[in-house]
Amino acid sequence: MSFGNFKIPQPINEPVLNYIEGSSEKQAVKEALKQAKSQEIDVPMYIGSEKIRTGKKVKMSPPHDHQHVLGHFHEGDASHVHDAIEAALAAKESWAKLSWEHRAAIFLKAADLIAGPYRAKINAATMLGQSKNIYQAEIDAACEYIDFLKFNATYMEEIYSQQPKSSAGVWNRMEYRPLEGFVFAVTPFNFTSIAGNLCTAPAMMGNTILWKPAYAQIYSAQVIMEVFQAAGLPDGVINMIYVDGPVAGEVVFNHPEFAGLHFTGSTQVFKNLWKTIGQNIDIYNSYPRIVGETGGKDFIMVHASADVQEVSTAIVRGAFEYQGQKCSAASRVYIPDNLWREVQEHLINTLKGIKMGSPENFMHFINAVIDKKSFEKITQYIDRVKASSDAEIIAGGNYDGAKGYFIEPTVILSKNPHYETMCEEIFGPVVSVYVYPQDEFEATLTLVDQSSAYALTGAIFSKDRYAIERSSDILQYAAGNFYINDKPTGAVVGQQPFGGGRGSGTNDKAGAQMNLLRWVSARTIKETFMGVTDYNYPFLDAE
Repeated sequence: MSFGNFKIPQPINEPVLNYIEGSSEKQAVKEALKQAKSQEIDVPMYIGSEKIRTGKKVKMSPPHDHQHVLGHFHEGDASHVHDAIEAALAAKESWAKLSWEHRAAIFLKAADLIAGPYRAKINAATMLGQSKNIYQAEIDAACEYIDFLKFNATYMEEIYSQQPKSSAGVWNRMEYRPLEGFVFAVTPFNFTSIAGNLCTAPAMMGNTILWKPAYAQIYSAQVIMEVFQAAGLPDGVINMIYVDGPVAGEVVFNHPEFAGLHFTGSTQVFKNLWKTIGQNIDIYNSYPRIVGETGGKDFIMVHASADVQEVSTAIVRGAFEYQGQKCSAASRVYIPDNLWREVQEHLINTLKGIKMGSPENFMHFINAVIDKKSFEKITQYIDRVKASSDAEIIAGGNYDGAKGYFIEPTVILSKNPHYETMCEEIFGPVVSVYVYPQDEFEATLTLVDQSSAYALTGAIFSKDRYAIERSSDILQYAAGNFYINDKPTGAVVGQQPFGGGRGSGTNDKAGAQMNLLRWVSARTIKETFMGVTDYNYPFLDAE
């Protein structure tokens, strides 16, 4: 029972540690890496109060050293999906009735645990399991996830405080109830923070969750579950299962209590899930909420007035940080012919100095792509460029999958603005450049707008304010996150709410209040203090 109007502590974005040589944080991560590599862990599914081990073990290995075994997780089947749904539904009433400040306190404690005693462990798990260098792991697994938890608690408080006006003799109130049923969270490999946020955002609003992480992210996902338990999250609120997608979907999307999908992944998978939900709409007790962030073919548009070094640096960081495995990664660049020679020279010189290898060596900027399937897909694009008359590789283009799935940062110069690498999502360390005549700026803006089915992120580089405004106007629907003189990656919770439209998703903006609103169903209550006792209105009186 609550007796007060409580205020969440004012959130501040978690400072990013720099991990300089000799620092305590660098030593802590080195120790965590050493500890993690010295053992093989056994990861169960988390269903209600039980840790389920099926005996069907799946190996977990670092993408940069795929012969090393970090441990195994226990894969489940349809029966475990049923069990997880039942656990979520059983926990729902108590969790939904728990006063909001107590729900908030659990996740605020989780944030402090990640900021403190679990920081090195979750960063090391992300480095090993997902092949991220320490800085990319820090801004993801630690800082962004801490921010999601703290800012979402504040957004929850703000939502509950939004109340309607009342007239004389009437008190109007608004309740923000959790959805009826359970929420299915399907999460990607590339961001530990996104995986954690997709299950906690609906849970914070009183929902109970069935969480299916990507197999390639389970190594760090189990650290998240460990944090939840240390923070006091009740059993059954978030249930984590490892089941093949179609098997899980067959159970989830045929259950009458399915209430919502929180998804990040491929566009085609999301479309197929949406179709399935639509076909099954008569099964459900309510209309399910569908929130999805999918692919991107993110652009950098360069004006003739742009700064060459700023453009080159944005390409390197925007396209190649975390091996281009960000849905926001710069993947296509449009450069005017007056700047291309200088940009090319600066870009190639920069790439010559970049080191690639295991993230356990802190001097490596580039690490491995996530798995063999991804490696083969990306290298097939590279090989087709090598045989094409429409495009050529001007930097990188080499790869080696013997020990780890390593692909050099690769720059493609395309003669054809509609060549496949200019239009299709590759999701790897590959960026394509098209050089346009500098007097065709507006025509090229239209080309950018119409060359891709995606609309996630994009950037304009220019010193000309008229050009910036014109770009913003023509490209208003080409990117849900639009950057001016900055790379199109690195959205910060509470500063740049993240999401896109068109083929990139529902644009429900992770890291903003609008996302949390998707996980509640409002009830309006009107209370009248002095009841009416006569049906007559004054207009009915005699003439």
